[in-house]
Amino acid sequence: MLYFAKWKIGLILSVILAGLVFAFPNVLPSSATDDLPEWLTPVNLGLDLQGGSHLLLEVETDAVIEEQLTNLVETVRARFREARIRYRDLGVEGGSVTVRVPEAEDRDEGESILRDLEPEATTVDREEGRFIVSYTEEALTERRINAVTQSIEIVRRRVDETGTREASIQRQGEERIIVELPGIDDPERVKELIGRTAKLTFHMVDHDADIQEAMRGRVPPGSMLLDAQDETTTQGQPIPYVVQRRVNVSGDRLTDAQPSFQNGQPVVSFRFDAAGARQFGNVTTDNVGRQLAIVLDNKVISAPRINEPIIGGSGVITGQFSVQEAQDLALLLRAGALPAPLTVLEERTVGPGLGADSIEAGALASLLGLVLVVVFMVIAYGLFGVFANIALLANLTILLGALSGLGATLTLPGIAGIVLTVGMAVDANVLIYERIREEIRNGRTVQNAIETGYRSAMVTILDSNVTTLVAAVLLFAFGSGPVKGFAVTLGIGIVTSMFTAIMVNRLMVVTYIRRTRPKTLPI
Repeated sequence: MLYFAKWKIGLILSVILAGLVFAFPNVLPSSATDDLPEWLTPVNLGLDLQGGSHLLLEVETDAVIEEQLTNLVETVRARFREARIRYRDLGVEGGSVTVRVPEAEDRDEGESILRDLEPEATTVDREEGRFIVSYTEEALTERRINAVTQSIEIVRRRVDETGTREASIQRQGEERIIVELPGIDDPERVKELIGRTAKLTFHMVDHDADIQEAMRGRVPPGSMLLDAQDETTTQGQPIPYVVQRRVNVSGDRLTDAQPSFQNGQPVVSFRFDAAGARQFGNVTTDNVGRQLAIVLDNKVISAPRINEPIIGGSGVITGQFSVQEAQDLALLLRAGALPAPLTVLEERTVGPGLGADSIEAGALASLLGLVLVVVFMVIAYGLFGVFANIALLANLTILLGALSGLGATLTLPGIAGIVLTVGMAVDANVLIYERIREEIRNGRTVQNAIETGYRSAMVTILDSNVTTLVAAVLLFAFGSGPVKGFAVTLGIGIVTSMFTAIMVNRLMVVTYIRRTRPKTLPI
């Protein structure tokens, strides 16, 4: 017990040195940290410490199901037309797709086609020529889960594209997302970017349709009526377009989108992947002379006429954009489209002044707690109390270095966890020292008392710290937001305090005993 192998000493010193290195950026001014490498950065400050915006979003997963049903309708329409099966009353009713096949001789083939649409995801009921196609509960649940997961990823990409650092994006419940944007006190532009669905599709304009009839509600089957985003009539009304429902090329095939200028006007240039370029080339080759509508969130941005095949896999979106709008549109297209609309349920803004007050109050509480603990340990245990205080400073250094190295976000509850760690850090030393005192009173020698004190107190130290660590893990697993911040600092603090009490403090005690060989202990 009173012998330390050289490799153990090297390990202890290496951990302390690593803690010093990773904690060092936290004492530098913010201007000096910009030149540091990416892996060496100060600890991130949470929303409640540096101010910013908090958004609670809800994913409208019902819209995903509606879109799936609409796509299913178009698939049924195309398959029946290919098979020359007469049908009527095709549409969505009560969360299912319904279609009536009037000819009895076509019903068996029609049912076979419907059952082959998505065998693992749909069920088909037959009622005297009327078919009902429904998604299974498992398929609906999977689509809802995937929509929320994909929405989180898309929101993360969009926030990262804006240059916002240290953003926190996490799921809450089944259909909600929490977005925390530290340092953002005017969230309007970010909120607009996050909330836009940004679903880009390319459709052929239906030149055979009568615009006036479509505006009266008589839209041809397989087509839809959309308004232009920027183009208006002389009366100031958006210009209507009748476009085919079929998506010729999807924006999912985009690999890049950048703002640029054409004829002095802001535009957005885009580029497809290989499959998208092939689809785009085929569409423009087969439809020279016709209009191709570029649709964003059910609004026609532009409907240029195809003058010649475009086989390069790239193009330009024109419109009455400002420079900022072109930049935002390019950002949205790069990040990808949301699978479902997002609704802002809650919005809070924390001013930097409140965050500064929180930091000041937390720093004062931490410093006061540290001073009281240091004074108590020196008064109660003398020189051994000084050893415990040195180990405490090493613990705080390693803790701060770990938070910085892991990229953890420090919140106000996190500061509370650090303050709690300061008190817990010397708890193990108190247990050891009191046990050593007891062994001295029982007549043991100095070396036997120290050896027995560390060995006997170890079980109690492990039990108390492991149970607290389990609580911290549960708080992190089931908590959210500030609770997670508290759990992170508490959990790391428990590990570092055990290391400094069992290893760092014991190394100093053993070194003192081996060098001075005292007859009595200054404890």
